[in-house]
Amino acid sequence: MTSAPARQPRTALDHRIEHAVGRTVEELWRQRDDGLLDAPLAALADAHRDLVRAERDVTFYRVRLARLASGELPVDQALFARLDRTLDQLAEAAGERDAKQAEAAAALEPVEAAARRQAPPSVSTKDVAALLAVAQGAKLHENLLTHRLAVATPSRTRISYAHLQRLEASGLVDRDTSHPVHAGQPITLTDAGRAVLTAPRRAGPPGTAPPPMPPVASTVSRPCR
Repeated sequence: MTSAPARQPRTALDHRIEHAVGRTVEELWRQRDDGLLDAPLAALADAHRDLVRAERDVTFYRVRLARLASGELPVDQALFARLDRTLDQLAEAAGERDAKQAEAAAALEPVEAAARRQAPPSVSTKDVAALLAVAQGAKLHENLLTHRLAVATPSRTRISYAHLQRLEASGLVDRDTSHPVHAGQPITLTDAGRAVLTAPRRAGPPGTAPPPMPPVASTVSRPCR
């Protein structure tokens, strides 16, 4: 079983592959060698390995051509013949590289599609704050007199009913409708909601970072109403 080389040439698809699989291409190769990948990822790793070999051949002939044209050798008919031969070899290697790149891109497409389906939805800072509050326990209550719906959270984070509906529509939270709303319907995070809280988030402009998760107390008292 062959292992990935310590240093391998970069290809035009490396960034896309690493973004789609969430790991470096070197890690992808190692996991392929260890038999840890499913069929689509294994096919992608094999196609990428073929592409790297083809890219290495292009680099080899390009370096040879640069050496021939560097001025180290006398300019004669033998040099012209070597230049022509190396140019032909470089063109052939580039054509093979392009073919392997097309094959790797075809193998990458289903992996990218699966990654898009599994990626957590993009949410705002306000949504993240609401999800953090729901993670500690939340209920939807209806006032018996005014019939106004309100979300009660231990952290007293304000979540309007309209905001709750948006989170439900996005598949981030789930409400237990088996409980009567006047007694309080428990609200919990879905798998997608938990993925949003655990996924790394890029830093935004000052003042837009989501609030940190409050410490979980051993006992949480319900807000007085």
